[in-house]
Amino acid sequence: MRVMVLILALLAALRTTAATGAAGPATLLADGWRQYKDRFLTSEGRVVDNANGGISHSEGQGYAMLIAERLDDRPTFEAIWQWTRSNLLVRGDGLAAWRWSPQVPHVADRNNATDGDLLIAWALAEASDRWHVSEYRETARLIVAGLATKVVTSTRFGPILLPASTGFAGKDRPDGPVVNLSYWLFPAFKRLRAVSDAIDWDAVAATGKRLIELSRFGPKRLPSNWISLAPAQPEPASSFPAVFGYDAVRIPFYLAWGEPADRDLLKLFSPLDLSVIDVKTANPSQQLSDPDYGAIANLVECVGPHSPVQWKAFHGEFYYPATLYLLALIAAEEVGEACPR
Repeated sequence: MRVMVLILALLAALRTTAATGAAGPATLLADGWRQYKDRFLTSEGRVVDNANGGISHSEGQGYAMLIAERLDDRPTFEAIWQWTRSNLLVRGDGLAAWRWSPQVPHVADRNNATDGDLLIAWALAEASDRWHVSEYRETARLIVAGLATKVVTSTRFGPILLPASTGFAGKDRPDGPVVNLSYWLFPAFKRLRAVSDAIDWDAVAATGKRLIELSRFGPKRLPSNWISLAPAQPEPASSFPAVFGYDAVRIPFYLAWGEPADRDLLKLFSPLDLSVIDVKTANPSQQLSDPDYGAIANLVECVGPHSPVQWKAFHGEFYYPATLYLLALIAAEEVGEACPR
């Protein structure tokens, strides 16, 4: 009886520790990944965006592949990759169609999304090394070649990543070229340098950091989600709402996860305001209220000011914040001493 009481007390203590955020990122990550797979991943390997009509997109597939690789979950990685290859790699140029819908036709728009392609290539490169699958590395190389041809272009600011192969260049819209700085996946660039030199990764990274420095709009000096490079200096793109929000919150996230030299810009975002903010007026229109978004603020706080943080347990209500939560935990483990406990 005494042994049973002690066991029950220990289990209760462990539950309390996880609930209060005292557990470390590695423990929370393993538990969160189990729940994530149950809630957002089909048996075929499709990642379901439950806040957007159950669609899937290249970004979500790439994110989940990367998480599976980091957790050495090869069966899940392979399922996600096989679904992605069969259903999204339909363009014939190495890039993935950005959106798959449960309705027919499943792929109505074959345009790509640059961040999704970068994530898939990054995950494949990492998986190639972990599990010694040369095919993964070759596919990553082909994706980079496609990006080099279709989305990397020169501007007065340096080489940029267009958000997609069509729709964002100067010839496509009056305020073009238009960029989204959350598509600069700084932690991916270092890994992809070893896969292909078809893109000058250092130059692209330097342009991204320069644009982050220049794209500080309004009273709060924040970048908007979508930015026009048509004027002499960057401006909020006229064809999109001028807000810092669900996209741009990933800018400091990727800076914190990148190389130490990438992190000098974090001071522009600390403390991170988890809101959708009109960059012209500084007025918040919506809170990023899902608890899982707090993991991004944690990462920025512990890597930037080097403040100890507490990690809360996985909430997992919606695909997007749940994904960023798991990635923030992975990043916290990888940056090591830069993120104190």
